[in-house]
Amino acid sequence: MFGTKAFSSPPSLVRMAWLVVLLLWPVALLNYLDRQMLASMKFSVMADIADIRTDANWGLMLGQFKWVYAFFSPIGGYVADRFSRRFTICASLFVWSAVTLWTGHVSTFNELLWARALMGVSEAFYIPAALALIANFHSGETRSRAVGTHQMAIYCGVIAGGFSGYVADAPALGWRFAFDAAGLVGMLYAIPLLFLLRDAPRDPGAAVAPAIAPAAAARELLFNVSFILLVLYFTLPALAGWVVRDWMPAILREQFQIGQGLAGVSATLYWTLAAIVGAFAGGYAADRWMRTNQRGRIFVSALGMSLIIPAMFGVGNAGSLTAAVMFLILFGLGWGIFDCNNMPILCQIVRPELRATGYGIMNLVSISCGGLADWGFGVLRDHQVPLNVTFGAFSSLALISVVLVLLIRPRTSA
Repeated sequence: MFGTKAFSSPPSLVRMAWLVVLLLWPVALLNYLDRQMLASMKFSVMADIADIRTDANWGLMLGQFKWVYAFFSPIGGYVADRFSRRFTICASLFVWSAVTLWTGHVSTFNELLWARALMGVSEAFYIPAALALIANFHSGETRSRAVGTHQMAIYCGVIAGGFSGYVADAPALGWRFAFDAAGLVGMLYAIPLLFLLRDAPRDPGAAVAPAIAPAAAARELLFNVSFILLVLYFTLPALAGWVVRDWMPAILREQFQIGQGLAGVSATLYWTLAAIVGAFAGGYAADRWMRTNQRGRIFVSALGMSLIIPAMFGVGNAGSLTAAVMFLILFGLGWGIFDCNNMPILCQIVRPELRATGYGIMNLVSISCGGLADWGFGVLRDHQVPLNVTFGAFSSLALISVVLVLLIRPRTSA
């Protein structure tokens, strides 16, 4: 089975494997903090940049980031597979942090669109390279736990972004200060990271694979039925996931007439804490189940997706802030279990030389559709479409996703 061979690693390699996860933790946190802040500071930004005007324009801005990010994800993945994952990660961090710093100084809607587009280009190179690097360092015994630990940093970034609503409301700080601070921290961290991070050593017993041309890599992946199923499985629930991240602070503020700070925290803190628990439990359960069944990660992921079905239906029909938060917690548990197993499942159906490229293609499809979901949700809000209709559709997509992941068949190595 691709990437699930158990072996006894020397202690130094084991330490390096977990050091890589530790070093990437702040990077993953910043990766999502820089995205999430806008969602939590929506009303402050729109008040300051008057020509944004409508929710549809706001959704277009959110969507543009995702479309650019999606387009460049396969390119970033291929670069990481073909050259150095270490250099790809460090360059991505430095550039997107510089763009974050600039975002705090834009004054028009067009400038904001350009800033988010450049953010999409620079951030697209990180996730495929980082997850592939972690998967290369960690054997099948620890792969889901290692990926899950990395994904926990993403959830912490979402939480920190949720608190940025309070920063935006503070007269002495404001939304621009938040972007300045996050940008400077990222640029400074990229420098020591370049010297501390390492690419994964090659297995001495493995043959050196020849370089793969882009067309050949795409052809091998796109003619893999299990990979196509995984792409669809990765995409459908992400429609709800992006709306929850990008729109939930505004939804809670308007639905329950609460302040921007409380709305941002309520929309991010509880479900992301639940996602951390889900990522830890899902990673542990998947690694354990893999000892007896090569479809263990698939089964665990399907169980997580099953929790998202009632969660999305409940969010759309919640009659109080407490009820909405409770359903968001259920969503977070399911999302964490789902999220920590996507790269490990990918490792079971494609060879190591195509892991970052494969994840880049998954991002291309998933985040392109996520951008459409952001824009479409803004249009639906302008036309006052009831929330229960929209989130009922998300619930149905989660149900379809459970069927799709169960159809995936892991391959065995020659």
